[in-house]
Amino acid sequence: MDILFDLDLVAARRERAASHPLPGTDFLLDLAGRELAERLEVVERVFEEAVELHGGTGTAARLSLETGKITNLTRIETDAVFSGAGEHRFVSAPLEDVPLEPQSTNLVLSPLALHLTNDTPGVLIRIRRALKPDGLFLAAIPGTGTLAELRDVLLATEAEITGGASPRVIPFPDVRDIGALLQRAGFALPVADAETYTVRYDSLFDLIRDLRAMGMTNPLSGRSRKPLSRQFLMRAAQIYAERYSDADGRIRATFAMIYVSGWAPHENQPKPLKPGSATVRLADALKGKAP
Repeated sequence: MDILFDLDLVAARRERAASHPLPGTDFLLDLAGRELAERLEVVERVFEEAVELHGGTGTAARLSLETGKITNLTRIETDAVFSGAGEHRFVSAPLEDVPLEPQSTNLVLSPLALHLTNDTPGVLIRIRRALKPDGLFLAAIPGTGTLAELRDVLLATEAEITGGASPRVIPFPDVRDIGALLQRAGFALPVADAETYTVRYDSLFDLIRDLRAMGMTNPLSGRSRKPLSRQFLMRAAQIYAERYSDADGRIRATFAMIYVSGWAPHENQPKPLKPGSATVRLADALKGKAP
């Protein structure tokens, strides 16, 4: 298995961000939490035991509880700094760990954490095994297109100044890759769809401030250890403004979110029809459907 992320660094930066919150910089977790809660709300059942897995601020846990669809909820995080006022049961565990007994929970929520795991297939398998039959998994995962502008600008700046390039923005998964991983992990009825959000900033420096406050700065194992110089940052800010600013001078930053759901297999779940078993031709079914 390739070690893409320095997980100790990931944990340290997330914990530092939680220890020194900057108001307004948790907007991505708010977005993810609201979306997951809305998707949970339309499910016609109540989940007796639920788990929020590395949800940072706990927004997904709080909003999901407010739907009335959850009886008991446990939050799992890397450190007690995330435990808040202790309003939920809390368990400490490393980012890639799923410290749950097999078939012990009905619902697992994963807001904005799976994109930082080295063994994502293994984590998904452990989540599926922790779910009781017909248990539900809901996740929000930053996907391809996230911070595309920043990636382009940093590569262009480094190529111009040093003649080379090093990885400074992490790779984000494609929605089709996530769907395939859900199937590989054994989830039934997997669904993955994407939403794209554009956030505007006064400058590159404001974007970097928010990324630091979210604990989202570069955690790649192969990252350059050399700090960025003032010359580099000033030139990067200039290129960013030239390529990705609006008429008012503010720059754009893209965040693409993949929302996924999957169920632990159960005998009563719908099964796809076998090829050739349809009793009505598609052409006949579509007759009279045109506007």
